[in-house]
Amino acid sequence: MTFIWPRLLWLLALLPALVALYLWMLSRKRRTTVRLASISVARLAAGRGPGWRRHVPPLLMLLALAALLLAVARPTAIITLPMAERTIMLAMDVSGSMRAEDVKPNRLVAAQEAAKAFVNNLPHEVQVGVVAFAGTAAVVQAPTTSRDDVIKAIDRFQLQRGTATGSGIILSLATLFPDDGIEIQHITGQRNFPGGEIGQKKAPRPAQPVEPGSYNSAAIIMLTDGQRTTGPDPLDAAKMAADHGIRVYTVGVGTTNGEVIGFEGWSMRVRLDEETLKNISLLTHGEYFYAGTAEDLKKVYESLSSRIVVERKETEITAFFAAAGALLAVVAAALSVWWFGRVA
Repeated sequence: MTFIWPRLLWLLALLPALVALYLWMLSRKRRTTVRLASISVARLAAGRGPGWRRHVPPLLMLLALAALLLAVARPTAIITLPMAERTIMLAMDVSGSMRAEDVKPNRLVAAQEAAKAFVNNLPHEVQVGVVAFAGTAAVVQAPTTSRDDVIKAIDRFQLQRGTATGSGIILSLATLFPDDGIEIQHITGQRNFPGGEIGQKKAPRPAQPVEPGSYNSAAIIMLTDGQRTTGPDPLDAAKMAADHGIRVYTVGVGTTNGEVIGFEGWSMRVRLDEETLKNISLLTHGEYFYAGTAEDLKKVYESLSSRIVVERKETEITAFFAAAGALLAVVAAALSVWWFGRVA
């Protein structure tokens, strides 16, 4: 915890002075004597006495003053808050290697089920867009808050040849920043995005590079199972995302040993390129997750849903201390009236 006006913390020096004043008043009362005829009369006059209760209201009032003096210095702290606005792009691999069955029932079906559960668990105000990539990339769902539209888009996935991981990142980035003139025709073969006018820019307007990971209103989650076989270098695409401040969370599905699969008359061993995925997340200040099974994949998405819809930021918490001080003062006064019939 830090303070915007730390010099006002010197006001806390008043508290020891108040404690000393209270102790002096107590000692002064003890020195006051009254002549009585006998000891029995003195006992009747003294009665049971308030005991420890007489110290409780002053103690609570002292704590109230301490809280209010801390509030005057305007304290701040790093706390976790829900995002006011958030857009998440799901970049999902639909290459032929996703038919491999080392993740049951196969990689594509497991990825679809986990992604749909992830979407349903997000707060309603979070927008979700979907990019499918294989040899090329395409926006199959523009960012929307409609969960039904996103789930239908995920269900429509069809396997294709090639794995262009870099294209998936660049197209997701262009969807998030449609006014930055990101060239996407060479990776999509089209000039327009579904539901938008992206790609019809009169002149490119490159974005000014910002601190990697500093853009907190959007993120990209890329799920893939194989090595890049075509398209732009994924690390170059990651650097572009880093320049825009976008975090890319990469999810590797499958096994590092891979599996031999056949697709449209050819066969090959498909392996998980963990090194590249780790470097993508490292460059963008994101995080890499490995999902070797369908259950692992579900856990990864559950973890992501709790991480990327909140943010940790420095927030002024003056109101908390002010409210605590006011509450303690009210409790102190109430106890004093209840026990002694007056605010002592």
